[in-house]
Amino acid sequence: MINKRTLLIMITLVTLSLLFITGCSQSKDQKATADKKTELVLAIASEPEGGFDPTTGWGRYGSPLFQSTLLKRDNTLKVVNDLATEYKVSDNGLEWTVKIRKDVKFSDGKPLTAADVKYTYETAAKNASVVDLTNLKSVEVVDDVTIKFTLNKAQSTFVDKLISTGIVPKHAHDKDYAQKPIGSGPFKFVQWDKGQQLIVESNPHYYGSKPQFTKLTFLFLSEDAILAAAKGGKVDMAVVPPALSKQKIQGMSLMAVDSVDNRGILFPYVKGGGKTDKGLDIGNDVTADIAIRKAINVAINRKALVDGVLEGQGTPAYTVCDGLPWWNPDSVIKDNDMNEAKKILADAGWKDTDGDGILEKSSLKAQFAMIYPAKDKTRQSLAISVADMIKPLGINVRTEGKSWDEIKKLAYSNAILFGWGSHSPLEMYDLFISKKAGIEYYNAGFYNNPAVDQYMERAMAATNEQEAMENWKKAQWDGTAGLSAKGDAPWAWLVNLKHCYFVRDTLDIGKPKIEPHGHGWPITDNIVEWRWK
Repeated sequence: MINKRTLLIMITLVTLSLLFITGCSQSKDQKATADKKTELVLAIASEPEGGFDPTTGWGRYGSPLFQSTLLKRDNTLKVVNDLATEYKVSDNGLEWTVKIRKDVKFSDGKPLTAADVKYTYETAAKNASVVDLTNLKSVEVVDDVTIKFTLNKAQSTFVDKLISTGIVPKHAHDKDYAQKPIGSGPFKFVQWDKGQQLIVESNPHYYGSKPQFTKLTFLFLSEDAILAAAKGGKVDMAVVPPALSKQKIQGMSLMAVDSVDNRGILFPYVKGGGKTDKGLDIGNDVTADIAIRKAINVAINRKALVDGVLEGQGTPAYTVCDGLPWWNPDSVIKDNDMNEAKKILADAGWKDTDGDGILEKSSLKAQFAMIYPAKDKTRQSLAISVADMIKPLGINVRTEGKSWDEIKKLAYSNAILFGWGSHSPLEMYDLFISKKAGIEYYNAGFYNNPAVDQYMERAMAATNEQEAMENWKKAQWDGTAGLSAKGDAPWAWLVNLKHCYFVRDTLDIGKPKIEPHGHGWPITDNIVEWRWK
């Protein structure tokens, strides 16, 4: 039989045990809560100078983040629905009818309807910006959830406009919209401190899968500052150039994402002497010689550029669309062949007659400037490396770093180290079609080949994918001619970058798709899938 004293001791011990267990449980719960923070700090992005307005180009190289698009590409690049529930194309390719979801609201709580879609596309067309909608004849609201787009002529790449154009609210698209956007995407705008940071929060009205993270802070930092922030544990993800990819950062691991973000040299294709309507020089007598362009393409050691300049974080590039469905693998050339390059030049009449190490043809010296954006260390290294590679050929290249304002004035008469790369064959069209010559940076070399034009126009007008793909590929190389280095060689494509991110070890960002050019923050495309491990 238990006496009162023994019973009291037993009750006390049980009570202490319960308190201890409860205390441990609370401690674990508090730690779990602390570990499951819902905010991320990201140093992954360059600051968009023009702000966040899709009608002037925001989001065309990645997710618009704040806004939704009618369609999107999954991580295999297959076209799937976003705002749309279905779309149909007429047999003649002129009418595109899209039905949208009924449950969509903008971040201010107002409903998104077909009228907002119509307004977005008509406004983008009027802006005449990089969003090229010149082929759009009309947009008609059939009912609140149905829109009909009518084109002037069939355009297979119009699907890419439905993928890349974020929808803006008709009721709130004012002169300040680019600075304070409202949209129906997974996140809503909170604050933009220009030159420093952007703060966004999850959109409570978002119709899709809810992101785990309720707040994102994007830091706009220099490369050195990004690396310092990562090493100091201040960020959860940090983008770095390939040259810094071998750094060791405690608690973070490198994720190298494949991309079609390429770097290449645009050559002025025509001889000098021309002028644009703004008085800018057109053409270059040296690079107008196909032998110069082909010899450079053949002499460049692209693998050495990947290994040396990119620290192995990339692949050799031969077109603007390597590895994409419309790429023609027959366009790949054998490079790093100095003997063949010298033969090409000699057969074309280039000789070093005065012994100064630079080839001549008549009174023309084989020398020209290669210009790169002064603040871009990767392009600077590529330019210098290429100049060194081709110097033994007797071609003298002066590498010069310039501001983008200066490059705009020099782009039509000098070799420029550009970067491109898109999930659409429309980019190839814009860079090489003759009618785009001299429009901003499109076809800045004034390339012109009627056969290539014809292939690309056929691809654009195709009403089935197979026909379009066949013509895109023939434009690159049809066995006798094309826009690739095997044909006219108006460019020397160098490398495709891998986008390098240091990611916190406890952060799972899913499976990113092959990324386009770095503008537009493509890594955030699948941000609703991001989770703590």
